[in-house]
Amino acid sequence: MTENNQLSQPNDGDDEISLLDLAIVLAKYKKLILGLPAVVAVVAAGISLVLPNVYTATTKILPPQQGSGAAAMMAQLGGLAAAAGGAAGLKNPADLYVGMLKSRTVADNLIERFDLNAVFESKLLSRTRKRLGAETSIVAGKDGMITIEFNDTDPKRSADIANAYVDELFKLNKTLAVTEASQRRLFFEKQFAQARDNLVQAEAAARDAIGQGGLVKVDDQGRTLVESAARLRAAATVKEVQIGAMRSYAAEKNPQLLAAQQELATIKSQLAKIEVGEASVSEGVASTQGMQNLGLLRAVKYHEAIYELMAKQFEAAKIDESKDPSLIQVVDKAVVPDRKSKPKRNLIVLLSALAAGFFAVLWAFINEGLEKARLKPENAERLGTFKRYLAWRKS
Repeated sequence: MTENNQLSQPNDGDDEISLLDLAIVLAKYKKLILGLPAVVAVVAAGISLVLPNVYTATTKILPPQQGSGAAAMMAQLGGLAAAAGGAAGLKNPADLYVGMLKSRTVADNLIERFDLNAVFESKLLSRTRKRLGAETSIVAGKDGMITIEFNDTDPKRSADIANAYVDELFKLNKTLAVTEASQRRLFFEKQFAQARDNLVQAEAAARDAIGQGGLVKVDDQGRTLVESAARLRAAATVKEVQIGAMRSYAAEKNPQLLAAQQELATIKSQLAKIEVGEASVSEGVASTQGMQNLGLLRAVKYHEAIYELMAKQFEAAKIDESKDPSLIQVVDKAVVPDRKSKPKRNLIVLLSALAAGFFAVLWAFINEGLEKARLKPENAERLGTFKRYLAWRKS
């Protein structure tokens, strides 16, 4: 027991000496350990005072809460889908709209609208896009809402750009056709434009025929048959287009699709009956010029009917889209911030002083260790060798 107590006493003494050595080193370099953080804190305070105030404007939006629309939109997005992630990897529909907000299309529109090349003093559009992305934070929260934050030295401009993100999202949302209603609207809008162009061409051809000698004269009964046949052909064409559009999102046993197919069959049956009478009208026209003019008359009536039917479909699609509940809603509109968000000068000074104090303590212990190593004869030769290898040029 006595020997154990005697052996343990030196160990306790070593621990006390070790702690005392640490305290001695700290006391020896107290000017450095206390002075360096003080100097760095003063310098950091001066630099932070020079930094401009930055203001953060925030807007919150509520995207449509739907599942099928998100998958449908990914097919429409194309290149933007990579920014939003795969449809299968979406945690919630808001992630899709975050991808839209971060798209290059939105960024370029904002750059042009606010002349951000001049604001960010950049001549390259790519650098301006990068700077815009750095100053913007777009996050989808667990509550389903999207928060858009923009930092700027001008508080009014920060609010304007934050709200402009929402405006650009509305524009992009209209062109991409997110929901089934918007898909129908976009589809029939294109078909309507094509029908209008075809009608203009058919009317121009008829006018040329009139100028060259007039259209063939057809009796009232024959004209009625031609017009009826043209309208039925147009109705069949429109119905076929409608069925093709429905096949993109409806199954084969879908009741609406089956009803449309039945309507198409009825129209074709009626058309077959009228075409018999129309053929007799064609036989009553003997001249080649008369046949050509009769064909022009059919084309004009056909494209007129197509144009009218497509116009009705387009208007109906627009009404359906306006009634669609899947709309982007603005929860909080960005207002001009009245307090700066950055720089946080107190935090800058505190972190700078702590970092300087840490490095001062570290340097003090390293320097003390090197001094003790020099005092030991067995380390002198090794220190000399280390210095020789450390030098770039060998002496």
